[in-house]
Parts: sequence; C-alpha cells; structure tokens
Amino acid sequence: MDILSQIEKATLPKHIAIIMDGNGRWAKEQGMDRLFGHYHGVESVRDIVEGCAELEIGYLTLYAFSTENWDRPQYEVIGLMELLVKTIRGEVESLNKNNIRLHVIGDVNMLPDYAQKELAEALQITKQNTGLQLIMALSYSGRWELLNAVKSIAHEVKSGRIEVEEIDQDTLQKFLTTSEFPDPELMIRTSGEYRISNFLLYQLAYAELYFTQVRWPDFRKQNLYEALLDYQNRERRFGKTGEQVKASL
Repeated sequence: MDILSQIEKATLPKHIAIIMDGNGRWAKEQGMDRLFGHYHGVESVRDIVEGCAELEIGYLTLYAFSTENWDRPQYEVIGLMELLVKTIRGEVESLNKNNIRLHVIGDVNMLPDYAQKELAEALQITKQNTGLQLIMALSYSGRWELLNAVKSIAHEVKSGRIEVEEIDQDTLQKFLTTSEFPDPELMIRTSGEYRISNFLLYQLAYAELYFTQVRWPDFRKQNLYEALLDYQNRERRFGKTGEQVKASL
C-alpha cells in the first residue's frame, strides 16, 4: 500500500517544525565543500514546502540559520547569506502563485542589509496569502527569544501596563516571536542528531519529536510521509493517562 494513502488527513498536525540538519556532512560524503550541501538542501526545502501545501498543513517552520551559526567560518556564513537571497528571489513568485505566505522569526537585524531588503520584499509580496504559512527561523535561537520576551514583559511591568500578578502563560506567549502561530505538534530533525539545538524551546513542550538518519539534502516528500505516519501512530496524552484520552474521544 502506498504510504501516502495510509495517512489520515483528518488527524494531520496543524504545525510542523523541521531542523534541517546534515547539509555539510552530506557534502563531505560527496567529496565536496559544505556550501555544496547547502545549495542542494534548497531542493529539499522546495519539495517539503510543496508536500505540506498539498496536504493542507497550516504551518511549517524551518530552522534555517541559528544565532550560533554566525560563529561558523566567514566564507560559509557569507555563502549562506548569498544563498538565502538567491533562494528568496527565485522562489517568491512560486510562493505567491501557490498562496503561501512567508514569515520570518529571529534577530533579522543581524542579517546583512541586502538580505534584510530581499526578505522585506518577499514578506510584503506574500502577506495576503491564506494557504500554507511558511515560517523561516533566521538568526534565531530559543534562548534569545525567551530572553527578549522576559525583557519586554519587565518593561511592561516597569511602565505600569502589566501587574506582576497578571503574568501567566498567555502573557509570555504574547511576547514570543511565534505569538501569531499555534505551537508545533510535530518536530522533525534530519541527519541523526537527537537534540533540539535551541529551537523553539517553549513551543515544543508537547510536540512529538521525530528523528531520522536521512541527511537534509536527501529528505523528500516520502520521508515527510513516513514522519507523519509515525506521528499518527502515537498516543498524545498531554499528561493524562491513556484511558483518559480514549474516554475523551
């Protein structure tokens, strides 16, 4: 039986987050430079975005560049920024045509001016689209996000706009960069690493985590379907017992 036909459309996650790992290792295995892997990783992005749109997934967050990635060799960082601009420029028409809206989370002020300009144009072009919401995490880290949220809340308290006693989970969520999106229900990490690497630390609290040995440049729709099927075979309890979950169905 075809794996796609086994997926229950009614119980798909609304939001999938992906750590796109393994570009550099994939390139080395081909005897090539690390940037070669990043360029080929773009094909995987295109295929997975298309796959999520076809399945009518509401939100897809891709961990494209972390704050820690700035510490990589300068040639690789420059190459990644140039690839980012080239990719956005080449894909924005397709995103718009397919009703996909682009969002960016992270400290974009750290990006070079030419990358910020290209991003701003893409965000503007796609802002009316109502299909898949594609969220790119660029110059992002979970700790950076939480620290900024705490500082913002402290400023609100200091200015008298929020009372300390009023602060709850909703307050914190309001000041996160993801405040307008639901939390991911499924997080996929490629290339065989078993950690979340400072990605959506607050939002992944109840996400199902799926790890695969497949390097990101080799990750395609079929691999996405396998992750979704695995997700649908799990029992999501949110702290309850299995009996309680079944009784509530």
